[in-house]
Amino acid sequence: MGNRPYYDVLLSGMNDSDLTVKKIVHGISWTAAVLSNGNAGVAMHTEGETRPRRQGTLEGMPVLQAAESVLSWNMEEANEGMAVINAFYNSRENLARYEIESGQKLPVGGALDGIDLKGKTLAMVGHLLGHSGIKEDLLSQCKEYYVLEREPREGDYPDSACEYILPQSDIVIITGSASMNKTMPRLLKLAENAEVILTGPSVPMCPELFPLGITRLYGVVIEDVDAMCRGIVEAKGSVNRYSGRFCLDRETL
Repeated sequence: MGNRPYYDVLLSGMNDSDLTVKKIVHGISWTAAVLSNGNAGVAMHTEGETRPRRQGTLEGMPVLQAAESVLSWNMEEANEGMAVINAFYNSRENLARYEIESGQKLPVGGALDGIDLKGKTLAMVGHLLGHSGIKEDLLSQCKEYYVLEREPREGDYPDSACEYILPQSDIVIITGSASMNKTMPRLLKLAENAEVILTGPSVPMCPELFPLGITRLYGVVIEDVDAMCRGIVEAKGSVNRYSGRFCLDRETL
């Protein structure tokens, strides 16, 4: 798989699809992709268009060709590619299949549900407090916890501290937006001795990622596609109102 296994796993799972990209929508905080089967996915907006696009518009392209744009260093294009990937994997059909394979209904609680935090060191890549059910009172069970952020707020660590903090952590929670800026493979390597959770609407619900050291995928399925496409253009904010949250665990699949 070379030096980019995270992306190779995602793209290889799309090899045989005959789906195409019907529409790309650029919102204030989110980029969305709608496929020819009506399924949709989103990716958090990541700024940076200093490099030219690898491809033209993704609309009308086969999903695999469009998804390869996630590797672009034009971040707007990478956002589009990741949204296509999520539209492919994060569907009701796939989740129904995972439920059949696991023999149980997939949980819809918080990203840390069922995980023992007592005495643990936890690191969050991204300012995730208040999101995915992650709250201060819950984290108070930890021995210590760190917030690592590219645009740090008061009390946060800069994201460069990942090199020092993640290898010493027992639990690492990574925002799905690390997929677009290409830091995900390095973060997974740094966290290889930890329990790793990927969380957020940008997370692909693809269980083939588990062998990369990921314990849990906590993402969304867009349920009201038309409203979502309008809403992300009209206002800045969460896409959760248009979606359902689901959790895939390595131990149950």
